[in-house]
Amino acid sequence: MNDQSRYPNRPAGGPSPAGVGGIISKGIARVRHTVSDVGPGLFMILGVEILVFWRTAHPYFLTQSNFIEIGKRMTILGIAAVGETIVIIAGGFDLSVGSVAAMASVGSAWVVDNGGALVVGVLAALAIGALIGVVNGAITGYGRINPLITTLGTLAVVRGMAYVLTDNKQITVSHEGFQNLGKHSAAGLPYIVWILLGTFVVFGLIIPRYRFGRYMYAIGSNERAAALAGVRVNRWKLVFYGVSGMLAGLAGLVNATRLGTGIPSSSIGLELQAITAVILGGTYLLGGRGRLLGTFLGVLFLSCLLTGLIQSGAEPEFQRVAQGSALILAVLYDEWRRGRLARG
Repeated sequence: MNDQSRYPNRPAGGPSPAGVGGIISKGIARVRHTVSDVGPGLFMILGVEILVFWRTAHPYFLTQSNFIEIGKRMTILGIAAVGETIVIIAGGFDLSVGSVAAMASVGSAWVVDNGGALVVGVLAALAIGALIGVVNGAITGYGRINPLITTLGTLAVVRGMAYVLTDNKQITVSHEGFQNLGKHSAAGLPYIVWILLGTFVVFGLIIPRYRFGRYMYAIGSNERAAALAGVRVNRWKLVFYGVSGMLAGLAGLVNATRLGTGIPSSSIGLELQAITAVILGGTYLLGGRGRLLGTFLGVLFLSCLLTGLIQSGAEPEFQRVAQGSALILAVLYDEWRRGRLARG
């Protein structure tokens, strides 16, 4: 007796009850695996944070308009954090993303302000970021210099170049399309929020399906073993750091379009916020493990924290204390998780 005669009310060609149960079971298992990787604590802390600010900070904290504002605040940090996630999973580190974002913001603003088309300004920001990222990858990989030292150096060099090239002045852009990119909306969401979501979706699809993602995890887990398996580790470091730089450049472009101005002193501290979000999201500081979903939740946590503190009337100094404390707690949490994993 075939399945169709056993289940006459089921449309021909549809999944059997056992098949449906199997799909549901796989779906539940995948959700559990994802939550385990990200860390269930983050979901609970995020929920408590939102509840606390809703009850104490602002009566409209849970409104649609407020979450759109949170989405705008997430954008620059979130885009940079995607690149930081990739580098950290691959066993590296990138302290230069804030400086790269600043350089890209003034570079794209200068191009558009001097008659370049909007698309040329966008490409300029991406190219500036990617070039600096590739330099980071080359020094780290082929030069065998610790990535902390490398990117700390480029942090200072690139920021200094941004000041020198602009004579420490802002570049104000009157181009309407440039300003519209940072201020207008589509389908109820600002363009820049769509850019943020698109960034997470694109890399969320690329990482599990292509060598980019497989080699990222392999190199981060055991660089020597990956090299012995035939992976061109140094070449892939160029790719990973190049992508991180490109995304930092995109974050700088978004910042410039929001403000209508390229500012050489912008995005100071962005690298520490991005690292905090990445570690909070479950990515191991030593590499080899992490998920973009966790990074997204980490970015959401920090953005809600900053929004809630501002609406509560907290002084800027206290906001910095809160963000610094979040970084310390994130690192402690990472150490605790790795110790727990080592103990089995």
